[in-house]
Amino acid sequence: MTGLTHHMRSLYYSGWVALLVFLVVVFMPPTGSAAAEDITIAAASDLNFAFKELVPEYEKTTGNHVKLTLGSSGNFYAQIQNGAPFDLYFSADIGYPKKLEEAGLVVPGSLYPYAVGRIVLWTGNESHLDLSKGLEVLREPTIKKIAIANPKHAPYGRAAVTAMEYFKVYDQVKDKLILGENISQTAQFIESGACDIGIVALSLAIAPAMKAAGKYWEIPATAHSPLEQGAVILKQSKNPEAARQFLAFIKGPQGQEIMKRYGFTLPS
Repeated sequence: MTGLTHHMRSLYYSGWVALLVFLVVVFMPPTGSAAAEDITIAAASDLNFAFKELVPEYEKTTGNHVKLTLGSSGNFYAQIQNGAPFDLYFSADIGYPKKLEEAGLVVPGSLYPYAVGRIVLWTGNESHLDLSKGLEVLREPTIKKIAIANPKHAPYGRAAVTAMEYFKVYDQVKDKLILGENISQTAQFIESGACDIGIVALSLAIAPAMKAAGKYWEIPATAHSPLEQGAVILKQSKNPEAARQFLAFIKGPQGQEIMKRYGFTLPS
């Protein structure tokens, strides 16, 4: 009887061991994603469409997960100075990441000039405005509202003001300006019909939705300072290795191809 009891106990414990092994195998992450991490990215709104294509490709390649927040570069800069918990910061003005670098808030050597942006004059398909006139068309009396990003914290807004000053139309139209919180909101103002025309990022104008809904005129790069854009890994990053992987993906052929497709000139 004792032998039988001992045998039953052995079976019992063997069963438990088998169950534990089964559970470990079933719930253990696949080998490729064993080191998967989450990263949080603060990105300028001009990256909206490019990153919505690029991020899923990165996630598929690495197994990491990205939490993407889009907004104005200046607002993100202020938030990061106050400890906002981002791993990566993509700014439409490389000046902001450089200031964070000088303040010792970024991983040394991580500053990457990822693109040069362009601005365009955009209006909806139903508009009868002649964009071939360039920024001179803004003088048209039929135009009541002109959308640009807020130049106080949005690099695209500053470029828009500089371009209007370059073509000597700013003083005539400044009272018609409607300021978007960021370049994506600026585009929404025109798309929705709330504004007659506006100056937005080329990367938004050539995205499928806006390309189908309107027309644009590319503002010469000589009309404003270059929109040099830069990214940094923040020193407070909880997952700096995953952040490095994201930057490496952007620099790689797949990332570069996507950025080019959305009108970003790559830094030399």
